[in-house]
Amino acid sequence: MRVLLRWAGEDPTREGLLDTPGRVTRAYEEYFAGYAVDPIAILARTFAETDGYDEMVLLRDIRFESFCEHHMAPIIGRAHVAYLPRTRVVGISKLARVVDAYARRLQIQEKMTAQIANTLDEVLQPMGVAVVIEATHQCMTTRGVHRPGTSLVTSRMLGAFRTNATTRREFLAMLQRPGMGAAAEG
Repeated sequence: MRVLLRWAGEDPTREGLLDTPGRVTRAYEEYFAGYAVDPIAILARTFAETDGYDEMVLLRDIRFESFCEHHMAPIIGRAHVAYLPRTRVVGISKLARVVDAYARRLQIQEKMTAQIANTLDEVLQPMGVAVVIEATHQCMTTRGVHRPGTSLVTSRMLGAFRTNATTRREFLAMLQRPGMGAAAEG
């Protein structure tokens, strides 16, 4: 970190920068904590007491922060994760934790989208999984082509979300609607 400070034209011994290397180290430990997390273990505990529930489970707008592996610049976005359970469901906080586990690694968005979907599919063995991620990449908005306001959207559809057009449409429609009709009004 001191080398980078000197490279930028700074004096790493000046008062305001003395503790910067330690601060950056602690920040990086937080930013990249996903390497110490096993996403499969997060999903280990499931619940069978569902009274036969087999409709879509969708957790929308899971905010995440990641870093692009090419420039180490922030990626800030939202993930939408859905699955069609067979016989068991998982606590919804676990879906957000899986997103976080993969986001807190050096990433490209396409890979992160696939990792989340593939892990849910492998562990939960549902009838289908859908993941859509929308994110802004600071490596594109603050450097290079300088295109603020742009976002990248990626998706991964498995099982019924890939093979059943009606299921896919229902999922995508649920992402577009601000509320859930009468259920949201009640």
